[in-house]
Amino acid sequence: MSERIRELIKQVGTDVSGKWVGVANSEKLAELIVQECILTIQMGITRDGHNTEQYLRSVKHIKQIKEHFGVKE
Repeated sequence: MSERIRELIKQVGTDVSGKWVGVANSEKLAELIVQECILTIQMGITRDGHNTEQYLRSVKHIKQIKEHFGVKE
């Protein structure tokens, strides 16, 4: 397990031993992981500049990911 995932687990109030304190924590952990993935895409596309084909495609994918997983802004 990566250190970043351990940090996210601690952030939702669950210990790294794998004991889940409830569904709410596991849902929050999943949401945080999705947000981390979106952030990674966003960091990559800002280097490419706006209105490039890759930028516009990435923005579309971010929107699709958020809709698919129900992640709010």
